[in-house]
Amino acid sequence: MPTFTTQDGTELAYRVRGEGEPLVCLAGGPMRDAGCLGDLGGLAAHRALVLLDARGTGASAEPAAPGTYRCDRQVDDVEALRVHLGLDRIDLLGHSAGGNLAVLYAAAHPERIRSLVLVTSAGRALGVETTDEEWDEAVEVFADRARYPEARAALDSIGPGTLRRRVREITAPVLIVAGRYDAGPTPAEAAEAAAFFPHAELVVQPGAGHFPWVDDADAFARTVAAFLDPAVRTVTVDGVRLAHRVTGAEDAPPVVLVHGRGENSTTWTEIAEDLAVDHRVYAVDLRGHGLSDRPGRYGFEDFRDELGGFLKALGLTGATVVAHSMGAGAAHLLAQSEPGLIGRLVLEEAPAFVPLDPPRPVAERPEGPLAFDWAVVPTTDAQLNAPDPAWREGLAAITAPTLVIAGGPTSHIPQDQLAGLADRIPDARLVTIGAGHLVHNTRPAEFLAAIREFGARAGA
Repeated sequence: MPTFTTQDGTELAYRVRGEGEPLVCLAGGPMRDAGCLGDLGGLAAHRALVLLDARGTGASAEPAAPGTYRCDRQVDDVEALRVHLGLDRIDLLGHSAGGNLAVLYAAAHPERIRSLVLVTSAGRALGVETTDEEWDEAVEVFADRARYPEARAALDSIGPGTLRRRVREITAPVLIVAGRYDAGPTPAEAAEAAAFFPHAELVVQPGAGHFPWVDDADAFARTVAAFLDPAVRTVTVDGVRLAHRVTGAEDAPPVVLVHGRGENSTTWTEIAEDLAVDHRVYAVDLRGHGLSDRPGRYGFEDFRDELGGFLKALGLTGATVVAHSMGAGAAHLLAQSEPGLIGRLVLEEAPAFVPLDPPRPVAERPEGPLAFDWAVVPTTDAQLNAPDPAWREGLAAITAPTLVIAGGPTSHIPQDQLAGLADRIPDARLVTIGAGHLVHNTRPAEFLAAIREFGARAGA
């Protein structure tokens, strides 16, 4: 286990789990070693977790001076670890009591914080649990002692009021994760603590208590991974947090990329890189997929409404929407129900909502972890087997210029249905690229050429 030496000569140990950008992690407790964090519910799949054993715990040595166990004195330990790791700035995560240390470190060294994650913590260091009046009343018990003036001056320099002023100077993004059923801090107390930071986001994890990475590991890892990834942003639509990746100049024409079932925004990486040269590109993770929430309710209407809410939340009315498979089904349902919302529409291998004959049998869930919520499959399969007839009849209401991209005879989608889809949409044309169902992955150059030609014809 690697070690380093702190400013007072104490040798501290840490372990590293996972690969990628380091995330320094401080365990709760107090006096609990970092082994209790495990891999933080699978977060090690996204980041290299640097798990510090606090002084006197785990493999770390006991200090010569017991007074250095005090939380504010351990700020120097975190700084020594940062220097040891050779990092100019750190991403720092603290759980429970470790979150108090993380806040103290961020307040003392705001220029060294790239991002801060506080897990079921953040209250005590900021005085959320104790009012200023209660704080004063407690310490004034010792007002008759000879050293009281000196001690009081030192206390005032590190008390909640001073710390609150300091954290308001922290410009780094802060994520505060609260458990819905945690008694300390409660979600309300966590919200109060979040208000002290200039750039804080509060997430209350449903079904979780004080150890959210244990209660719902997947939800915890997705939430924190999305926050820590500088390429990922989140927006909440109807209570569901949607992760999305944004590239391209802010003032460029917007394009929204919508993936198919079982995929996520990363399926568009090559396409997004090309389009970002002259567009602002938004690649979304639909509910149940990628780093977005998994609310357990899925269906083409849900994806339709969610896509519409996403466009409205980000001010993307009139954007070009490029969508694949399941996402394309949601997109053309949205174009029917809100004709003015989408500027132009590209449907790659979209379902035409013709009843499947024979119907799909009940699918069996594969073994092992999945990158999406399996509950999506039985729900959407049932809708594909017996779709609402209005979904097909409503195609005539689409006013957006539309390009339908078909994958040719190797696709599992009947190509005559895609031709019929294009015929039913008033301003649509059909292009076939013989690549199978995943046209944008298999033949990206031809896919891009088709949508750029479509854009030019539509006056983009």
